[in-house]
Amino acid sequence: MTRILVIGGGIAGAAAALALHKAGYEPTVYEAHPDTGADIGAFLTLASNGMRALAQFDAAEPVARAGFPITGMNVVDESGTELAAMPLGEPDHPLTRYRCLRRAELATALRAEVRQRGIPVRHAARLRTVTETATDITAHFADGSSASGELLIGADGLHSAVRRWLDPSDAGPGYAGQRVFYGYSTAAPPPSAAPERITMVRGSAAAFGYLVSPAGETFWFARVPGAPVSAEETAEVTPGQWRERLLPLLRPDRTETAGIVAGTGEELMVTNALHLSPGLRWHTGRAVLIGDAAHAASPATGQGASMALEDAVVLAKALRDAPTRAAALARYELHRRPRTERNMAVSAQLTANRAPGPTAPRDSEQPAPRDSERPASRVDEELLHLLTWETPLPDA
Repeated sequence: MTRILVIGGGIAGAAAALALHKAGYEPTVYEAHPDTGADIGAFLTLASNGMRALAQFDAAEPVARAGFPITGMNVVDESGTELAAMPLGEPDHPLTRYRCLRRAELATALRAEVRQRGIPVRHAARLRTVTETATDITAHFADGSSASGELLIGADGLHSAVRRWLDPSDAGPGYAGQRVFYGYSTAAPPPSAAPERITMVRGSAAAFGYLVSPAGETFWFARVPGAPVSAEETAEVTPGQWRERLLPLLRPDRTETAGIVAGTGEELMVTNALHLSPGLRWHTGRAVLIGDAAHAASPATGQGASMALEDAVVLAKALRDAPTRAAALARYELHRRPRTERNMAVSAQLTANRAPGPTAPRDSEQPAPRDSERPASRVDEELLHLLTWETPLPDA
């Protein structure tokens, strides 16, 4: 059985380990953080494509239990006038419904599955460099230890050390032009809020989205164009101060957004929307990137986690089905690069336009998208074929 090193124990790394284990490989996960990893507390939505990917390595049920379903969306303008209302995903199938959950909850559910299946995980293993030979690949860690295997998977996120080793010319992630606020309000839910429905607000100064959990907590985000959050602001500005900076942008609109933010306490955070440039190198003979390490997009499409879950399935199937490792990595890139870079382009366009949306167009508020804007969340026949575990991965 092939020994595989998975660098990164977050969503992408845990998913890759689960998929590879199901395919008959021996993965070991190496996580830089000493315990369960860092998380800023943001929430995310998993669209039907992400839930279908989870089902292929038998993790859809625990993730579904960790979150709550979203079956519809409505879009309003700055006056509160409804512009559109539509269903989301595949609401008739419990395990392919959209799910909302905190990022940490998704990571926790996946890590629990990793432990349950006996997949080794080593914490406090911060990658420093990699050595690749014709016979193996070795990861060298900050504590002086090392580990070798036949394949190394870089699932170490936006600031990937594996990507920097693989392509020393990589400039790293760039600022996408928006600050992203996340928060949780425990005040009374907005009067217009409906169960299992996300409301997107095309505000005059911010793109805003909110939904209410079964426990009555309002999850919300705001995407605001402007200068990036500085390191000093991250360290010094309190949640209350961020709240007071955001409120003046929302109050001129005749919507419920200002009231939601005003009812938010300490659970309010801000981050910069970052993205990678398309066309980066994805693999060598014995190393390959997945998830945000390969194709991080700004959060406008809400597809980051779902794309990583798809990567895990397709990579495991490619290794399972291809005659050689080189063919498998080429096949993985063949099937994943066009789709992920399309998502990157759509997300960049939505970010530039400051248009809200939890998914790419056609599944979101754009009623008539161009053909080039195929939705990342749409599960068409081609994607269904790629994500079905029992179906062989096509060569081309």
